[in-house]
Amino acid sequence: MRTAKFGIGHVVRHRVHSFRGVIFDVDPVFANTDEWWDSIPEKNRPSKDQPFYHLLAENSDTTYIAYVSEQNLLFDESGDPVSHPQVNELFSGMQDGCYVVRHGNSH
Repeated sequence: MRTAKFGIGHVVRHRVHSFRGVIFDVDPVFANTDEWWDSIPEKNRPSKDQPFYHLLAENSDTTYIAYVSEQNLLFDESGDPVSHPQVNELFSGMQDGCYVVRHGNSH
C-alpha cells in the first residue's frame, strides 16, 4: 500500500478535467461502488490500488463532491480559496495554502 501524496486540507486540481477542490477524506485504495467504477470509460479508468480522495469540488458552473484517484490530481498552486459551501463547515480557514480542519469534526 502506498502513502497518500495529498492530505486533508490540500487544495488540488484535476489533471484532465477543469475542476479543483479541497480534500476532506482519503481512502488508501478504491472504496466506491461498482456502479461508479463502471461509469468511467474503460480507457480512462484509474488503477484501484492507489489512494482516492473525496473533494469539496468546484468548476466554473457549480460546486459538488468529487471522488478522484491520486494519479488524476495535481497540487493547485493558484492560492485561490475554494468556494464550495461546505468548506466553512469542515475547515476553520487557510494556513500556508492548506485548509485547517475545524476541531470537533468526525473527518
